[in-house]
Amino acid sequence: MAAVAFNIAGASAVAADMATARWATLRRKIINVPARIAATGRRLILHLPTHWPWAGRWTALHTAATGPPPATTI
Repeated sequence: MAAVAFNIAGASAVAADMATARWATLRRKIINVPARIAATGRRLILHLPTHWPWAGRWTALHTAATGPPPATTI
């Protein structure tokens, strides 16, 4: 389980444009998110702090994980 968690954190770092970040930095900036979850209808909404310095990186990670796959050229 620890190896799987480590690999997922590494993939998350690449998706958040933090490929060279160390484990402690990933834990502080990406994993420990100071947010609250609100449930409305059938959706979960994540409320990030307004002045959180890593909101842009976390949003990039979320967009990469839930958005459409990038177009490839052959």
